[in-house]
Amino acid sequence: MAMQLTALSAISPIDGRYADKTWDLREICSEYGLIRYRLIVEIRWLQALAAEPEVDDIEPLSQAATDYLESVIADFDIGEGQQVKSIEDTTNHDVKAVEYYLRNKIKNFEEIAHVNEFIHFGCTSEDINNLAYAQMLRDARDDNLLPAIDRVIEAIAAISESEADTPMLSRTHGQSASPTTLGKEMAVFVQRLRRQRALLAEVTIFGKMNGAVGNYNAHLAAYPNADWPGIATRFIRGMNLEVSPATTQIEPHDFIAEFFHALIRINTVLLDFAKDVWGYISVGYFKQATVEGEVGSSTMPHKVNPIDFENAEGNLGLANAIMDHLAAKLPISRWQRDLTDSTVLRNLGVGLAHGGVAYASLLKGINKLEPNADRLDADLEDNWIVLAEAVQTVMRIRGISGAYEQLKALTRGKVIDADAMREFIESLDIPADDKARLKAMRPQDYVGNAPEQAHAVRGTRG
Repeated sequence: MAMQLTALSAISPIDGRYADKTWDLREICSEYGLIRYRLIVEIRWLQALAAEPEVDDIEPLSQAATDYLESVIADFDIGEGQQVKSIEDTTNHDVKAVEYYLRNKIKNFEEIAHVNEFIHFGCTSEDINNLAYAQMLRDARDDNLLPAIDRVIEAIAAISESEADTPMLSRTHGQSASPTTLGKEMAVFVQRLRRQRALLAEVTIFGKMNGAVGNYNAHLAAYPNADWPGIATRFIRGMNLEVSPATTQIEPHDFIAEFFHALIRINTVLLDFAKDVWGYISVGYFKQATVEGEVGSSTMPHKVNPIDFENAEGNLGLANAIMDHLAAKLPISRWQRDLTDSTVLRNLGVGLAHGGVAYASLLKGINKLEPNADRLDADLEDNWIVLAEAVQTVMRIRGISGAYEQLKALTRGKVIDADAMREFIESLDIPADDKARLKAMRPQDYVGNAPEQAHAVRGTRG
């Protein structure tokens, strides 16, 4: 007996373990979603033809006919989608199954049934498919991805603002470096993400409706005097898409590569963020709020693991690997077309869904973070050595030769405390006010304009 498909029996964790994080994308990126978008294209094309005076064998649709066609779209659910799949069992052609489904839906509505031969008029399957996938990416971006990414950006921005003045020891190459603030380090990610988010939002989504090889051959054979490029342009822009100016049988898919490359860049910044926060947790700069009943280890009861950031890291990697292949493969097709894009296009939602799982995990992890002020302060107190940069810089402007070399001899590979640093400053032949300022300085004070950079996040929202 065949196992029924459930979240427990799904091969992909997207539809299994992580099903609760991918619900919203299912309506858009599933087989059902693809069929629904195809149906929308077929209906919108019929409506567009009816509205064109140059196509004079079809009258403008009445309001009743328009309302009926809109109801076909509005009422299309999983049950209706299954009817299309049943038709496909006979046709063995997924797009033709949608056409036959629509013909069956309108057969009892006389006004529309009278012009049923204009359903799929002049179309190759790719005219329907490319516009279906274009709508899929448009809606996935606008209704799902951007809102999810915005929630993550705002959560990071909240830390940037609240911890703008919280001093933190920097680390370059993993070694102690000039101090910063926790908020400023978060602000770096906010600024990077906002820029990349804007670029994703600006990616133009293209479509084509120009027939079997992109030349309006059948259209012009039927209506040689009609402005078919103009008709196609009005139709495509009516769906909030842009027209591909010249195509073969298929829309070239360059915009899909642009779309995924933009999303890959966002995910790469988030990977960087997840790894940095993981590191901050490991050195104790962040504590994690515990969740009642949650277990960190099967054998070590004390552990609170940074699992949300680890989950995000893994899923972001999967998302980028899938989208990188899609971006590299889809713009390539032999001559007017081959079918290598067909099975690949069906995976558009897979990379997006892995990203969606990651965004949810990041948001969950960020909301558990608690800055550990005591640990941050203790690390700074243990690293007075970082003031060597400030001291040698003042020495140099006061004309003391070999300033860098003197500080290197004092500090490199050694533990320097407050007394040792202040004793060295006192021995210097520099003006008294310089000496007093340097001796009063603590690692916690040596943060440059980091607080201002963090606070500036408030005024640079995307």
